[in-house]
Amino acid sequence: MAPGKNIPHPASALAPVDDRWERIVDGACRIFWKLGIKSVTMDDVATRLGISKKTLYQYVTCKDDLVGRVLKHQEQSYQCDIEAVRSVEKQNAIDELYAITTKVAAHLKDMHPSVHFDLEKYHPEAFRTLVTKRRTAIFRNMSDNLERGIREGLYREDLNVPMIATIYLARFDLMFEGKLVPPATFNVEDLHWEIFRYHVRGIASRKGLDHLEKKMNKEHGTR
Repeated sequence: MAPGKNIPHPASALAPVDDRWERIVDGACRIFWKLGIKSVTMDDVATRLGISKKTLYQYVTCKDDLVGRVLKHQEQSYQCDIEAVRSVEKQNAIDELYAITTKVAAHLKDMHPSVHFDLEKYHPEAFRTLVTKRRTAIFRNMSDNLERGIREGLYREDLNVPMIATIYLARFDLMFEGKLVPPATFNVEDLHWEIFRYHVRGIASRKGLDHLEKKMNKEHGTR
């Protein structure tokens, strides 16, 4: 049975992860993010990456396998970016959340509108794995940020941290899924920044509000 028929061959026969695989997974991620997933075939991936389909099937068993491994790679890269932001010294809770928002907005900006739908419908297992890991990380990071902001006097002392983190997570889910606002209605990057300001203004102390306005004016001016 030929790999071209998208029929899996034994995973034990796959080539080990190497520099070529890193280039393949990076390239496939860019292709899926730009064009969507359902419309892209394995032939398309191989052609756009300048490799043969035979070479591609040395590393993956089928398209579903490729999608799953691309998502795993992309999520690991995304979490590394977030951890790098959180490890920066001399920044407060609002600065940290601003930097994370910058990363997330850039990540979402170039994502094809059909990616979420394609994943949920045609690659449900990979989609569920991604959502579970992403939601766990967002809830943890937001809870940490809220507790830090309270300690720094930037967020209100009366905040219910688990509740606010859950609300933030639900809002992110709705935006990611295109249920909060249809993708064609607003620019995704602009929408993400408005959600950031809406969120911080709802939880900030007077000190935090002053810092937020100074931060936004310095970084964005008219935003």
